[in-house]
Amino acid sequence: MKVYKFGGASVRNADGVRNLRTIIEGESELFVIVSAMGKTTNALEGVFDCCRKGDIAGAEAKIDEITAYHQTIIDDLFGEPHPLAQVEAFVAELHRFVVTVPYDASRAEERYDRTVAFGELISTSIISEWLASVGIANHWVDMRRCFVTQFRHKDANVLLDESSPLLRREVAGSQTRVFIGQGFIGSAADGSTTTLGREGSDYSAAVVANILNAESMTVWKDVNGILNADPKIFPDARKIDALNYVDTIELAYSGAQIIHPKTIKPLQNKSIPLYVRPFGDKGAEGTKIDGTAANVTMPIIILKRNQSLLKLRSRDLSFVLEEKFPIVFSTLERFRIKTNLINNSAVDLRLCVEESWRLEEAAEQLRDEGFDVQIESSVELLTIQNYDPETLSKYIESPRNIIKQANAETIRVVRTKE
Repeated sequence: MKVYKFGGASVRNADGVRNLRTIIEGESELFVIVSAMGKTTNALEGVFDCCRKGDIAGAEAKIDEITAYHQTIIDDLFGEPHPLAQVEAFVAELHRFVVTVPYDASRAEERYDRTVAFGELISTSIISEWLASVGIANHWVDMRRCFVTQFRHKDANVLLDESSPLLRREVAGSQTRVFIGQGFIGSAADGSTTTLGREGSDYSAAVVANILNAESMTVWKDVNGILNADPKIFPDARKIDALNYVDTIELAYSGAQIIHPKTIKPLQNKSIPLYVRPFGDKGAEGTKIDGTAANVTMPIIILKRNQSLLKLRSRDLSFVLEEKFPIVFSTLERFRIKTNLINNSAVDLRLCVEESWRLEEAAEQLRDEGFDVQIESSVELLTIQNYDPETLSKYIESPRNIIKQANAETIRVVRTKE
């Protein structure tokens, strides 16, 4: 069994879906994990945001836009207006959910997960039905029935012991040996839909590979493999031919848009190689990730946008601020706010965190706990691993810098946006 994963960019239109067919054609034992099409997850986050603000009409208007986008792809694929019953059922379910279930702030993350999961459910339904219509028999899998996760919304981990028998039973019970399943989603023990973290489809594919003892996993992307920087930001980016598991985890943790941070462990545990290849060229070598590659020595440049700087000071000027760390980080965890950099002095703590609609709520909670809190929005986090004098002078020295941290191998800078 092989596992292939296709991201939203690779299936953003009908031509992308046709290209997916070209890539999988001829495979006889294959499990395909697919993300939501294009920017659908962002659009569904917009639906959620409207519900959070009480704008139900706005939410329904956004659902109509999402529906029209997918119908255009469907009609293009089938060559004529072509209703798909399963897609229509998911859209109707989303409408009912938005209209009939009042927003409850105490269950915001649960509502978020249920809302955004429709992107993957719709995309895989379209792809599965179209592939069947052009002669590629396949078995559509609802991953919510196969992945049991923690009871944790927005960033759940898959529970392997509970999930393994469910997925294996699903695969063993099918005569068709090509499977189409969703990335990013699962369900908790109570049946509620959960998501595995933004861009979590890579992690989904890795868990499938682990459970099914796959010979390999391949992520098909819009680049020639893993590059040492984002070519849209750094035009002199170079391809990395091979990476080991440890380097990949370090890069992903620092924010490199190459693979989801949770992806590597399920693969490493069973020594399953991971390939990152361009979806526009099936024969390209791309990048191979396994346990044998040498450490990377070229500079790796990672820019994380959409960050906020959280500045805290204890009102009682506690000298050992570390004593209050549990309060701070448990609060951020409660609101699912991810911390990417920590900087502290005796009485001050500065945290670079992901932007979140719940950041102000977390700040209020921290004020109630005795902290003075300030938020500086719209900052960036730049990380360079294996830095050298050239990269330092080219990318690091800037009057926009707010925080700079460095060790012998890595330098990280929080800075204002240009």
